[in-house]
Amino acid sequence: MSGAPERLDRFMGRANAAYYASRDPFSDFVTSPEISQIFGEILGAWVAVVRQSLPAGAFCLAEAGPGRGTLMSDVLRVLSRVPGGLSGVSVHLVETSLRLREVQKQALARFDVPVIWHDAVEELPEQPFVLLGNEFLDALPVRQFVRSGAGWRERFVQGADWVLCPAEDVPPELAGREAGEGEIVEISPLSLAAVGRLGRVLSRVPGVVLLCDYGTSRSLPGDSLQALRGGRPADPLEHPGEADLTAHVDFQAVAQAAVSAGAVACASVTQGRFLEVLGARVRLAQLCQAAPEEAAGLTAGLDRLMAPDRMGHLFRVLVLHSPGLPVPPGCSAGTDAGESEWG
Repeated sequence: MSGAPERLDRFMGRANAAYYASRDPFSDFVTSPEISQIFGEILGAWVAVVRQSLPAGAFCLAEAGPGRGTLMSDVLRVLSRVPGGLSGVSVHLVETSLRLREVQKQALARFDVPVIWHDAVEELPEQPFVLLGNEFLDALPVRQFVRSGAGWRERFVQGADWVLCPAEDVPPELAGREAGEGEIVEISPLSLAAVGRLGRVLSRVPGVVLLCDYGTSRSLPGDSLQALRGGRPADPLEHPGEADLTAHVDFQAVAQAAVSAGAVACASVTQGRFLEVLGARVRLAQLCQAAPEEAAGLTAGLDRLMAPDRMGHLFRVLVLHSPGLPVPPGCSAGTDAGESEWG
């Protein structure tokens, strides 16, 4: 081991900043919009319906972590086919990578809408909005605490090894978390802060937020930190800046952060169920009929997104909205943040 111990969230933030600044992350992983056009088309239709519940006029269509711009491109393509679907629309992308911003600019160039980039969600304009965040929260840094007697110790990184240090500056979210002796509890302060800011905006501006990511419906103990390097699983502590580091999203904690800030949180639902309810299989049948030669590939792509043993259950959808707005399509009102009767 070498160097002073570094808190995990600082290590993870530094490593991911270097990774996204210097590499094409999509050489290591593929997101849902890249796997199937149906994902973006379903969300495009969903946005069109949700917008009808918002005040008429200027409309902010935002995305956090827009990748190559594929999802936003699919959404805009669907909206362009709806009468007046792009009227008053401005697109706002939360993206810090200058290289990815250029890729997104090219992907959206064919649409006659203004596109504005931001470094953080708090820079978004306060006007009626819909914000999409697909695989946005999983890349935000986490802290890991280990139950030790009646208290906690925190995991730090030293070289390529873990070290346990006295827990200082313990986040309030750790209070009440259940864990046995030696068990790990993950907290993502940046995720909770970002969602808290969105919740405060939702409390005063009509809007809807859809977050889709892999994670758990309930707050559970465990170490979910993982790394992909060269498209293959890797040790998260080795080769910092050369691997994509992510952790599972705690949807219960995220929903509670939004509710505490004044927003309404729907019950989270599995990605497979969300796409099913919104008609993904109907859209698949339409595409297969129009292009029979592509039916096998289209079917395989959607199966990857919806099958319970693939992304269908691993990924979840959480929708937040302003008080007074109706429950958006594909959602159900939730009395227990993060829980869903759909599993």
